[in-house]
Amino acid sequence: MYHQTIVKTNAEDVATAAHDWLIETIQETIASRGRCSLALSGGSTPKRLYQIIVESSLDSLDWSRVDLVWGDERNVPQDHVDSNYKMVREAWLDRLDPTKAPQVPRIFPVQISVNAPERAAAEYELQLRRVLDPDQKLANDFPSLDIVLLGLGDDAHTASLFPETEALEETKRLFVANYVPKFAAYRLTLTAPMINAARNVAFLVCGVSKRPAMEVVLHGPRHPNEYPAQLIEPKHGRLLWFVDAAASPES
Repeated sequence: MYHQTIVKTNAEDVATAAHDWLIETIQETIASRGRCSLALSGGSTPKRLYQIIVESSLDSLDWSRVDLVWGDERNVPQDHVDSNYKMVREAWLDRLDPTKAPQVPRIFPVQISVNAPERAAAEYELQLRRVLDPDQKLANDFPSLDIVLLGLGDDAHTASLFPETEALEETKRLFVANYVPKFAAYRLTLTAPMINAARNVAFLVCGVSKRPAMEVVLHGPRHPNEYPAQLIEPKHGRLLWFVDAAASPES
């Protein structure tokens, strides 16, 4: 596993550096594989990254060759203020000109069924397989996303893999509904094995409140049931951390 930490001065510089890496990686992936799959994250720093794409990179590549999926989602309608899809749509997708096909990616949001989150997760798992493994060559294995964007919570959760929750034990599913007791609610999320099958995984982490989590994930004792981000170790891919100085344990 290739592992690199990039420390920047502030959140804006983190978003810019992550954007530049993302565009280059998408370009390389399209050149070598013809298409690129990208799993999106919620959060303020990814939101700024999506805005930078609109501001500077709509003509940098053929976005119609990019498949957007969601790394996790709240169990709320797509127009709800807490929806990750709504955030991505407002920061990026709603600002596209649909008449300019090369600027418009293929979009695969989670189809939420608020009263049946397990069903929604199972249906999205099938959608992921259709997108990532259209020839059904990997029916008993994990297909590889090209790029996964992740955040890190103060409690060391990532995606919607929260401490002491059932999804941390998952070894076969790609995408699950994960009940989170502290919210008394379900979240829908990629599983750790699915993330670890990706070719590129990038964390975007900003703010002094994240420093203790960064310290324990990178340097602390291994207790992934308490610190879920410790589970993220791509088997054959690259792992990058884009971090601001406030969040970096080394600063």
